Amino acid sequence: MSPAAVPPVGARIRRARTAKGMSLRGLAREIGVSASLISQIETGKSQPSVSTLYAITTALAVPVESLFGAAGEEPAPVTAALPGAEPDARGRALAAFAAAAGRGTGPLVARGEREVLELDSGVVWERLGRVPGADVDFLLVTYPPGGSSSGPGALMRHPGTEYGYLTSGELVLTLGAEEYVVRPGDAVGFESATPHRYRNDGREPAVGVWFVFSVT
Repeated sequence: MSPAAVPPVGARIRRARTAKGMSLRGLAREIGVSASLISQIETGKSQPSVSTLYAITTALAVPVESLFGAAGEEPAPVTAALPGAEPDARGRALAAFAAAAGRGTGPLVARGEREVLELDSGVVWERLGRVPGADVDFLLVTYPPGGSSSGPGALMRHPGTEYGYLTSGELVLTLGAEEYVVRPGDAVGFESATPHRYRNDGREPAVGVWFVFSVT
């Protein structure tokens, strides 16, 4: 795999935070983590977990997909309208492709052009495509052996709905008070506001395609 350059996620989080007028300690207090952790993430000394990443973007009102953008591209607010977009979905999509040509938005994203985020515990997200103005994360997700979306005993929740299809390996999904073993060919779908956690207890990477639809 020859992914596109990993964007400076921490720097982009810092720009979004300062643009919102929120202090480092204020953001840490908002999402229930230490200010030192936020500082380490913003300076690139630490990678956020999946749950922390969603908590940060929710608190700052920016879409997760904005963190995949080109290094000089600022994160856009989730409520931002696409310049020149038409009111119907088809018009928005066509305008998006025209406005963002060459940025890996589609209609084709070649294998070597995927933008990649590596998160805490080795979890990797590869963006398979995007349409600016559409609040959906279209991702190839890899959980290495021992990888998880949040720390032991901690469940994550965020606005929206998510769907996933596992192609290889095995994942354990904790959803509320229930646990499910997800195997190749299995699919999941649920409201993301339900407390949940993914973990890989196996000896091989768990790989799947995920769609996460955000609520704006």
